[in-house]
Amino acid sequence: MTTITQQRPASVSRRGFLRGAGIALALPWLESLPVRAAETGKLVTAPDTSKPPVRFACIYFSNGVEPVHWWARGGGASMEIGPGLKPLQPHREDIVFLRGLFNEQSVKNHSAHLGRMPNLLSGAWVSLDQNDIRVGQTMDQMLARQIGRQTAVPSLALGIEPTELRLEDGLSMIYGSSISWTTATKPATKEIYPARAFDLLVGDGKGRQLDRSILDQVLADAQSLKNLIAGSDRQKLDEYLESIRDIEKRIDRASREERLEGWKPTLSQPDMPRPQDDLPQDVPEHMQLILDLIVLAFQMDKTRIATCMLNNDLSQMNFGFLDGVQGSLHLDLTHNGRDPKLEAMYLKTNQFHVQQFAYLLDRLKAIDEGGQSLLDSSLLMFCSNLFDGDKHQADQMPIVLAGRGGGSLETGRVLDYLDRGDDNRRACSLYLSLMDRMGVCLPRFGDTDRRLADL
Repeated sequence: MTTITQQRPASVSRRGFLRGAGIALALPWLESLPVRAAETGKLVTAPDTSKPPVRFACIYFSNGVEPVHWWARGGGASMEIGPGLKPLQPHREDIVFLRGLFNEQSVKNHSAHLGRMPNLLSGAWVSLDQNDIRVGQTMDQMLARQIGRQTAVPSLALGIEPTELRLEDGLSMIYGSSISWTTATKPATKEIYPARAFDLLVGDGKGRQLDRSILDQVLADAQSLKNLIAGSDRQKLDEYLESIRDIEKRIDRASREERLEGWKPTLSQPDMPRPQDDLPQDVPEHMQLILDLIVLAFQMDKTRIATCMLNNDLSQMNFGFLDGVQGSLHLDLTHNGRDPKLEAMYLKTNQFHVQQFAYLLDRLKAIDEGGQSLLDSSLLMFCSNLFDGDKHQADQMPIVLAGRGGGSLETGRVLDYLDRGDDNRRACSLYLSLMDRMGVCLPRFGDTDRRLADL
């Protein structure tokens, strides 16, 4: 049964929504309904539907980096990058290298790993009581709450290693298995099986057929709303609903002619076969399948928001498949005590993770969306919760951005915030700035109300 977003006249916004089962229609401006104060004081213009939408993805790798190899200098095609970033050499003009951003709550937390991991995308306080799992809603889920209704799947949470339920140092490994949190106490369900993620995307995201008419699901809402508004607005609402029905008829006709007005996805059916039901046992194959599914989701416009964990915190992943890496799990390589042999293998794992990000950039850059690439229409963040993994260093985070966000982000740059003071180097300032570019403008997020300078 459908419901109106608010039930009392005093709380229904002039710019509200009629909601059906999984869909919402923005109302026209109705004078007899009270004004709901703007959240930011900013004027937000309607999106240009003739252009591709902006997509966001966060690609996470665990246990930090080898600092001596993680650096960038200069800009554009002449940007110099450290050995850890070598696979991004062809993409220097597509990236923004960020230095010095951090989450203050991670620095304050006494748990070297699990207290510094689940708040990666929220900057929130992390409960160290094993009976009270609590972090904060993450920025990807904030985006999903605001714009997720525009696609069949509000957001995708993907990974390679399963969500673990065991305790580590007295804390739940749910903390170490989740970077996306729908609420302060509930992580987003992470999918690690490529076949199940594929099925979610190829369907409508809810395991049911989409109803043919949007209006059929919201008419009850509209009838209820009529009792809350003045007569002049009732006529306006009727005209609005009729105009929506007319648009629906034109869409049906255009669909039969294989033509739609404005922007449409470049892909209507999957261009990759359905993966096998079993979980891939080859790590590189598994990672690329998961990244391929992000590309598919973005290209088909099934979702515009995704997170992917290449491994869990305290990862038990074995990198023996890499040439020259033998006998140690990823956790052991990152906590190497500056053993030269282990450090060399740690560098190889860093490069492997960067290689996966470069693969995603290659795929997105190769897809044309009418004069610009899918990468140009995306905002991608590649990051870890720790900097120096051996030292559990949380006072800065390794972060690389890629994509131009539909023209809202200038790439080919290095931005250094390390010496600008704590208030100017908060990761949540970055998140506010990225959400702005997605059309979600908040007055505050996490531990700040400031946007990131110079971005």
